[in-house]
Amino acid sequence: MRVEGFGQVADQLRRSTVQVGLGGRGLGSGIIVDQDGAIVTNAHVAGHAPLSVHLWDGSSFPARVQARSTRRDLAVLRIPTTHLTPVTMANSDDVRVGELVIAVGNPFGFVGAVTTGIVHAIGRRPGLGPTRWIQADVQLAPGNSGGPLADARGRVIGVNTLVAGGLGLAVPANAVARLLAGDFAQAPLGVVVQPASVRVEGAERLGLAIIEVVEGGAAEFASLRAGDVLVGVDGRPLRTLDDLEGALESGGERVLRLQFLRDDPSRLRTVSVRLGVPQAAVA
Repeated sequence: MRVEGFGQVADQLRRSTVQVGLGGRGLGSGIIVDQDGAIVTNAHVAGHAPLSVHLWDGSSFPARVQARSTRRDLAVLRIPTTHLTPVTMANSDDVRVGELVIAVGNPFGFVGAVTTGIVHAIGRRPGLGPTRWIQADVQLAPGNSGGPLADARGRVIGVNTLVAGGLGLAVPANAVARLLAGDFAQAPLGVVVQPASVRVEGAERLGLAIIEVVEGGAAEFASLRAGDVLVGVDGRPLRTLDDLEGALESGGERVLRLQFLRDDPSRLRTVSVRLGVPQAAVA
């Protein structure tokens, strides 16, 4: 690609990349996906409220979460404006190792930063469950999360999410398309978690430590709190984060039974959480 052509592609991507913030603090990046105010970002970027979205032209708008899949770490925001310039989404199944890619985001508050690299691998990463990632040697930093990873023609192939083993990991664009189509309907549990190793009944197991409970969410009504460690769902031990998110994505009104540890690591507790209806804890 000619240098001037590459510059045009990068400039267009920058204009379709937004900054997602909380108050005056930037949390990450987002991607304009339609002209009527839909923004795709990471679920962990959209984990706080009230959110705001800052556009390339300097304007800003309040944002609400329209859809979320924490299993794929994706969220769709909606802002009250129109006539935006959306990106073109690619078929991420066509991405090949060795392709030139472009990442745009707002690392450390630097708006519209651009970095380039190549695709190193496509598939799972050890320790991150069965999730499929596009793995590229782009330089990502806090604030890049939720921004676009695009091919040399500027078509978005993924959403930049995290760094592992020195490579940037992006959720493939086809997962974004499924979320936009409503295929990832998920009942909100209302927690922010991080993996933790715990001992349950004498054996080491994966736990998901709750680091934040969202006000008004199902977890709060079930009396879960920060510091609790989730270790099982419906009597089955958690092996990856996908186990929890798969249960949340099963859809409909239902009761989810969560096994967790609190204070005494030798005592396994169980709580039932009602999902898909106005929240209330059940015995």
